[in-house]
Amino acid sequence: MINIKRFSKTELTEAIVQQVSVAIAEDLGTGDLTASLIPENKQVKAQVITREEGIFCGKLWVDQVFRQLDGSITIDWLVDDGDKLSPNQCLFRLSGNARSILTGERTALNFIQTLSGTATQAYRFSQAVKDLSVKILDTRKTLPCLRLAQKYAVLCGKCENHRIGLYDAFLIKENHIAACGSIKAAITQARSLAPNKPVEVEVENFTELNEAIAEKADIIMLDNFSLEEMKQAVKIADGKIPLEASGNMNMKTLVEVAKTGVDFISIGALTKHCQALDLSLRIIE
Repeated sequence: MINIKRFSKTELTEAIVQQVSVAIAEDLGTGDLTASLIPENKQVKAQVITREEGIFCGKLWVDQVFRQLDGSITIDWLVDDGDKLSPNQCLFRLSGNARSILTGERTALNFIQTLSGTATQAYRFSQAVKDLSVKILDTRKTLPCLRLAQKYAVLCGKCENHRIGLYDAFLIKENHIAACGSIKAAITQARSLAPNKPVEVEVENFTELNEAIAEKADIIMLDNFSLEEMKQAVKIADGKIPLEASGNMNMKTLVEVAKTGVDFISIGALTKHCQALDLSLRIIE
């Protein structure tokens, strides 16, 4: 069975600390010139609202932004990751030093608008097939340096993670097969190199499908198969090996693909075609 990996809390925490540190350094540089116009000890209260509906994600990133900038900032959360949002809903309130809040504003909003957009996109896909047994998987088509962040957001949107990177599972594609000589050779080598890692094989026709089944791949990816070909592949596999549909998946084709009986559908659009949520921070006192 495919290893749908949920990364550990420790892995995620380490990634968040690093991502936030880099983002702050990128924005702050030698210092926030505009914030220096504000009296040094000025205290304010502010709130962040959403201007549109969606699924919220990114609480841990916001906490980390202000933890790194100014540990005295107080955050009063009114939502949690995975919550549904309505237009003009308040997400959280901030209290503390005005300079610190305004310095961290854009970095914090950048994280949550992107991750909430990803979670919202994933939720749309997950809900479209919620009454079917298929699972929707993400891909490695994520924003550079935000891999775990977006994969976490996908989970908040009720979809699932495929492999996290190149290190935790084999995905043997056309070029790997060509370079190794055959599907059999590629799978044999994979089992030898890392016997505990899942081995997935991408196939483009029924000859390759039968070879991958014969070699007992852990999962088989059907690359750009037609609906009728997918149905036939499901019959051939006969439940012995999970099948994953891939290639040009969108909301228009999703349900029909799910009805073919495949076990998984991988969709790059979960993380690469998402639209950031429209969020806004305003000082209220």
